[in-house]
Amino acid sequence: MTLRPVEGTLPLTEKCHHYDDISEVSWELQKYWHQRYSIFNFYDYDIRLTDDAWFGVTPEPVATKIAKDLRSHNHSTPRKDTIIDLFAGAGGNTIAFALSEKWDHVIGIEKDASTLACAQHNAAVYGVADYITWVHGDSLDFLARLKCRGKGKGKGKGLDPSLQVDPSKTVLFASPPWGGVSYRDQDVFDLSTMEPYNLETLYEACRPMEHALFLPRTSDLRQIAELVPDGEKVEVVQYCMEGASKAMVAYMPAE
Repeated sequence: MTLRPVEGTLPLTEKCHHYDDISEVSWELQKYWHQRYSIFNFYDYDIRLTDDAWFGVTPEPVATKIAKDLRSHNHSTPRKDTIIDLFAGAGGNTIAFALSEKWDHVIGIEKDASTLACAQHNAAVYGVADYITWVHGDSLDFLARLKCRGKGKGKGKGLDPSLQVDPSKTVLFASPPWGGVSYRDQDVFDLSTMEPYNLETLYEACRPMEHALFLPRTSDLRQIAELVPDGEKVEVVQYCMEGASKAMVAYMPAE
């Protein structure tokens, strides 16, 4: 089966909500609803999210800063011209990458159809719908097929031609689900317990290419350091908003 870009726009479903009043919002989401303008500044223009997406979307100021920082890390040869958001969710980071106008090709991958419908809709709200290639599928499946191309095996076996990007010119951004909000219960978050993909699984999938891993702010830095080859260094940045850390990003070089 060939993994293809989404043709057109997926229909919004009953899971794609826009809450106008707190009375509509379940108790566990009310904290996030109060922060809605930090999550999406254009929230009032009919931004849509599934209930699960509220927990995972990157606040807009953080997404904007990451988009800027990713370009500042790009000093390698050949120049990186493609950014792939492996866990696009409701589109926060993917939209920021498109708005930065620094990439020739922006690809957003999302496994859940309703969440992807929200992302496409939100990209249209921000005026960047035509700058993003959306893929409905599993990101690790996508990477496995892309690696086949990099090894000369079948030239991106099972990938649509429009998705057969050059790995040497591609940067990956991975903001996995983390397994919900339970990470807050740990003073130092054990990245081997992250669900559905732990740190080692993500790193193994991404490591042939330059990649940025968006991780809980309390992540165990020792576990990240164990992935770094002897004699090399990686940059790990804490991203804060209103005086509080929201997450850390580990900028990992290609092999």
